Amino acid sequence: MATNAEIWAREGKTYRNYIKLEKRLSNNSVMAYMRDLESFAHFVLHHWDVPPKRVEAVMVERYLTYLYDQEREKSSQARALSSLNSFFNYLLLTDSITTSPTQFIDAPKFGRHLPDTLSVSEIDRIIATIDTSTAKGLRDTAMLELLYSCGLRVSELTALKVNDLFFGEGFIRVIGKGNKQRLVPISPVARDKIQLYLEVRPRPNLPSAVPLRGQTDDPTLFLSNRRRPLTRVMVFTIIRQAVRRASIDKTVSPHTFRHSFATHLLEGGASIRQVQELLGHESIMTTEIYTHLDAERLRSTVENYLPL
Repeated sequence: MATNAEIWAREGKTYRNYIKLEKRLSNNSVMAYMRDLESFAHFVLHHWDVPPKRVEAVMVERYLTYLYDQEREKSSQARALSSLNSFFNYLLLTDSITTSPTQFIDAPKFGRHLPDTLSVSEIDRIIATIDTSTAKGLRDTAMLELLYSCGLRVSELTALKVNDLFFGEGFIRVIGKGNKQRLVPISPVARDKIQLYLEVRPRPNLPSAVPLRGQTDDPTLFLSNRRRPLTRVMVFTIIRQAVRRASIDKTVSPHTFRHSFATHLLEGGASIRQVQELLGHESIMTTEIYTHLDAERLRSTVENYLPL
């Protein structure tokens, strides 16, 4: 019986022949489509381990959220969805599926705008919903405090190691995109919450115990109950549940905390260069979107309140 990975490979091969021979796409287009499909297949196999015909819309949405959290360009996100549309339309043509999971998913909107930003009080409400009487609660509250107060990408958060904490100096070491390192100041509140979590963090297995595969003493800071590093999907789920408990009617992802961090810094008087350095943006043009939003807010204020 073929594994789900083998089924994806087989379907991918026949789909490649279809777009090359019947659709007559260029070699570059074929390569781009196949890269997108292979990336999506890897994501689905890693998180759900299902074949193509079992893919649901929520899985596609989670994948697009993943691309967003990776700060992929809107054009890359739109192309990825276009590639998936093409693949699942092919499965429709071959009667492999009866409905496409991408049918009602809209392509990312182009334009310089950000998703909802949380206020400081809203962030406090979200974190306050976590039950800190448990080890999981101490982990989650430390994690969300760090996510916001250091403006981390979710991939940076889940990759943090215990030896990346330099509490004596007041910094943490972050490994960003392109394996680039940066030092980010850590607030006393985040530091104290992490220290409380470290006291109950899962310990290594005893020598006589049967170790979990490859995870006997993982140096990763935030671990699951099974002593494995948290995934992006796990962090997304923790946030979604906390937002629901806080009764906040906004679309909130891990990246919303990072956006809020940057927005609050600029509103507090930080320079665009300082924010660029803290966020780990290679180009200042990426950071300047926040000043664009601030300009839009100011323009709206003038139009609403200044007599013309």
